[in-house]
Amino acid sequence: MTRFLSRLVAVLALTLALPLSAAELGDDGLHNPTWLRDTFKDMSDDLTEANAEGKRLLIIFEQRGCIYCTKMHEEVFPDPEIDALLHDSYFVVQMNLFGDVEVTDFDGTALPEKDMARRWGIMFTPTMMFMPETVEEGKTAAQAAVVAMPGAFGKGTTKALLTWVRDKEYENGEHFQKYLARTMGDNG
Repeated sequence: MTRFLSRLVAVLALTLALPLSAAELGDDGLHNPTWLRDTFKDMSDDLTEANAEGKRLLIIFEQRGCIYCTKMHEEVFPDPEIDALLHDSYFVVQMNLFGDVEVTDFDGTALPEKDMARRWGIMFTPTMMFMPETVEEGKTAAQAAVVAMPGAFGKGTTKALLTWVRDKEYENGEHFQKYLARTMGDNG
């Protein structure tokens, strides 16, 4: 019986050491979590659909082989609270920093993902761009974005960012860094 319990403890320890539920990689080398939306990458249509579902449009840029994207998909996004925020509050569209799929910006400009990334000033992966619920006519996604967050962050910062945007805390004039300090306090 002791041998059985030892093996059971070893299996449980190994299971707990693995990522919660890392997203599979697609043929393009990008992660494919269940909360991603497969769209035609027309930003106006995606915003309309997000609004119809009562969600915020989030554009995330990634690239094949990005170690920081992998970190987010294996360590941060699977966290139950973050996963729930993404599923329940966000309409997430993934872009490939070096991809060729056509993207149509809010102003009607259509370019391959890699050229749209350049147009929007995206240089790092992952980068998350959060859109407002309405975009003024003639504006690009980069001009309209509530915030663009380049880089990989820990669970606390990521959860705070998703909550800050969802709850429109930016409308109160509170800078995200102040919000982060206030909400994370000594838990950070």
